[in-house]
Amino acid sequence: MTDQAQAVSTPAQDRAETSPAQSRPIRVAIIGAGPAGIYAADALMKSDADVSIDLFERMPAPFGLIRYGVAPDHPRIKGIITALHKVLDKEHVRLLGNIDYGNDITLDDLRRFYDAVIFSTGANADRALEIPGVELDGSYGAADFVSWYDGHPDVPREWPLDAEKVAVLGVGNVALDVARVLAKTGDELLPTEIPANVYDGLKANKAVEVHVFGRRGPAQAKFTPLELRELDHSPTIEVIVAPEDIDYDEGSEQARRNSKQVDMVANTLQDWAIRDAGNRPHKLFLHFFESPTEIVGENGKVVGLRTERTELDGTGNVKGTGKYNDWDVQAVYRAVGYLSQNISALPFDDQAGTVPNEAGRVLDDAGKHIPSTYVTGWIKRGPVGLIGHTKGDANETVACLLDDSVNFEGAADPSEDAIVAFLESKSIPFTTWDGWYRLDAHERSLGEPEGRERIKVVEREDMLRASEPHKA
Repeated sequence: MTDQAQAVSTPAQDRAETSPAQSRPIRVAIIGAGPAGIYAADALMKSDADVSIDLFERMPAPFGLIRYGVAPDHPRIKGIITALHKVLDKEHVRLLGNIDYGNDITLDDLRRFYDAVIFSTGANADRALEIPGVELDGSYGAADFVSWYDGHPDVPREWPLDAEKVAVLGVGNVALDVARVLAKTGDELLPTEIPANVYDGLKANKAVEVHVFGRRGPAQAKFTPLELRELDHSPTIEVIVAPEDIDYDEGSEQARRNSKQVDMVANTLQDWAIRDAGNRPHKLFLHFFESPTEIVGENGKVVGLRTERTELDGTGNVKGTGKYNDWDVQAVYRAVGYLSQNISALPFDDQAGTVPNEAGRVLDDAGKHIPSTYVTGWIKRGPVGLIGHTKGDANETVACLLDDSVNFEGAADPSEDAIVAFLESKSIPFTTWDGWYRLDAHERSLGEPEGRERIKVVEREDMLRASEPHKA
């Protein structure tokens, strides 16, 4: 073969010649078995690399955001689990659940057993809203409420729902989910997977008015068109938009021209603003150009919300008018964004709520890549976009990992049995993919007598019992 005709080696071929892992698969640990982590596993499996993957999950069950962050009356979105199932069914992907990174296992432990680690821990805390009154009784973070109605085992089993008039701050899909669940009746949500404690709470809910507030205009709302239109599907909810809130400047009109989705949302809101009011028993008001300035309290409890009226400035942004409105509400839900939490042994940007990284490669305080350490999903870029957008994150991160793999030092104890022995030595009862199938069957059996697809198990102990966790 001439020099000109010599084939160019691929990263996978280079790895086979130079990597310490040359005679075995690359061992990869993924921390977080939600969509972002599972998409990363899928991207690794679809590459030409020889890989062996363990997905670590803090909960006894997989699927993260879909199981504990998507409203129960969204079966279409929860259907994404079907595609994720196919990834976890693959031979070289293993689920290790009920393992809390930072407590049960550390980064140093993982480096002993794996050539590379990908963090996909998502975002489950509320971003702070710095206005007076956020500490009052009756002021709630949306993330906590979502966790409650989604049956998360680590939140209280009861939720106070005695307010007749409620405010929701924010104009994203989470705000719509919160508003819709608050405005619906318990019986409307009963056919879903909600557990008994959530049904009992929603059945006793006293809310008859729900007010959603956004500080900018309809063209700046972050709703998706489908999510917005679903508000109007309930026979008990009357959606109301004030005609004076339908306003666009040049920046807003440009946003509509640039995005079909923005234009569809604007058209829907405009249609609602000009229609005649109906007589459904629960009213859901969508307010624009109202910037929350204070949650008003008496005797430590929420008794109102104060907003400043805003107006467009020509660019799509808004400015205050100095005119204030007081709203009679007894509870306020803050849906102004999620925030990821600090990850043990990794640098963290507290303001952005992300791990500093370059294309998924984790960076140290000096801006240098920490070897064999990666991030994907919301911990990588912040909690924006839809679930499917994390596929692109995963592909980018995995491409970097595979490019770097020729330089991996190699795990000291990379056998698949080694991590199991380690967990056994610490007496950690971990769940498996087979255990998920058992829990899934159990939840379906609970729902069957009531004609429901499933009833979600809430208590961690009950989840573990149904999963039959691996023990030493």
